[in-house]
Amino acid sequence: MKPAKRLPIRFSLLTAVVWLLAAAGSIFLLWELINRISAGNLPISTATPNQTQVHLTLAAFLTPQRTSPSATVTPLVTPVKTVRPTQPTSQPILTQDNHPTALVSTLTATPTVPCDRAAAGNPIDITIPDDSLVEPGKSFEKTWKLINNGLCTWTSSYSASFFYGDRMQAPKSVALDETVLPAQSVEISIDMVAPEGAGTYQGNWKLSNASGVLFGIGPNGDSPFWVRIIVPANPSDTATATQGISDTPGASPTQGTPATASPTGTPTATPTSTSTPPIQASGELALTPGDSIDLDTIAITNENDDLKYQVDANNYHWLAPEEDARIGVYGGQQPGLVDCQSASMSRAPIAVESLSAGTYLCYLTEDDRYGRALFIALETGDYTLTLDLLTWARP
Repeated sequence: MKPAKRLPIRFSLLTAVVWLLAAAGSIFLLWELINRISAGNLPISTATPNQTQVHLTLAAFLTPQRTSPSATVTPLVTPVKTVRPTQPTSQPILTQDNHPTALVSTLTATPTVPCDRAAAGNPIDITIPDDSLVEPGKSFEKTWKLINNGLCTWTSSYSASFFYGDRMQAPKSVALDETVLPAQSVEISIDMVAPEGAGTYQGNWKLSNASGVLFGIGPNGDSPFWVRIIVPANPSDTATATQGISDTPGASPTQGTPATASPTGTPTATPTSTSTPPIQASGELALTPGDSIDLDTIAITNENDDLKYQVDANNYHWLAPEEDARIGVYGGQQPGLVDCQSASMSRAPIAVESLSAGTYLCYLTEDDRYGRALFIALETGDYTLTLDLLTWARP
């Protein structure tokens, strides 16, 4: 009689063992997963799990189930989006190589004061104030007081350099003879010689650093400082001019000084005739950079212009004569026709920044008509220049 086969029994035991091992392994993996989620400080549900629900959930993972269309399975652990707090901007930031990078550079203010800038001292004219009377051919020493208003120290490599105008036999540059720290002042003296011809003469100067870069005074630190003298036609008008050069600026004349020796006197005598020269045209104009003036009609025009109001790349503003027109600085008193006829004029442009309110200019148009211009104001915002002009008719 043949023995009965027991293969089905062995197969059933083996299947049960495999299922038990699979269930144990799944439970172990799920437990490890829960522990790792908890160790990672990720937010999970804090409710105490129901043991029956846990067993049913595990059974659902291990045993295939048929689900009806309306049945849904709610997971025990609901994923929650993790929002990490934003780091304060004042804290260091880690770069890719995990080195902290400080934010100090983003908070550092950029200095607005330039390296080289000057300011006018009080007073700026130590000797030879504007419109001082100087005899023809007489030597004099002009001294300015300037303040180092920048961040860099002025050394002997810095100098006072001639910019434009009448140099009056002065050297083109004079080196500083002392070191000037920021906020300190210095007196700069230059020897000059008055021209032989009568008229008003003005020389404009700037400072130059060790690299030859020019800088000056004014709101932007780029305006020149200047010397302006009057050489009278009658040498007797300078009876006290020599004394005025050596005395302290602003001092009143000594007793017995003639009234004609006042520093603000005109370079020539006024006409003795009481007749008034005929006027060709007159009026007040407000100019913007780029405008041209026809001085014969006192009008802004693009044709037959005698004078252009220009601005250069360095933001300096100029009154530039056109063609055969001439212009020159007269002084602080109103000139007449005879005064402008004998005044010193040229085709050289005049820097508007070197003029002060109340300064008179003399000019000659292309049609050989003389005139005068009063500098009224220069707006700092749009650089509108206001002039009061008068042109005399030809005799």
